[in-house]
Amino acid sequence: MERVFVALGSNVGDRAAHLAFARDRLAALPGTRVLAVSQVEETAPLGSIPQGPYLNQMALLETSLGPRDVMIGLLEIERERGRDRDVRWGPRTLDLDIVRYGDWVVSELGLTIPHPELPNRDFWLRELAELEALSPVRA
Repeated sequence: MERVFVALGSNVGDRAAHLAFARDRLAALPGTRVLAVSQVEETAPLGSIPQGPYLNQMALLETSLGPRDVMIGLLEIERERGRDRDVRWGPRTLDLDIVRYGDWVVSELGLTIPHPELPNRDFWLRELAELEALSPVRA
């Protein structure tokens, strides 16, 4: 079983409902349980495309799925919520990212772990610290 940190974000429609949907669906992934979730935080959008603010949250999962299978599950959850990937850095109903997957380092087409933007997103760093304090690694 691996501990996986997944970032959740939404800035279109009922943002809180999109995050709740994602939390429920994350818990329903095979071999997966949600250990903890961070507080929800509203943040300004990144990039130069005009759009509304995001609600962001991070979930700590424990899973028997491999990184690629987790990513496939996240993409399916996004699709179920109407995610449109036409515009890079554009508005989105739901955005799910693997931020960290245990101690793994992965660099494949469509999957980089740890997430390459982690050092640039203060809200992710805050959310990670919150979850790590709530659920420290057991020896």
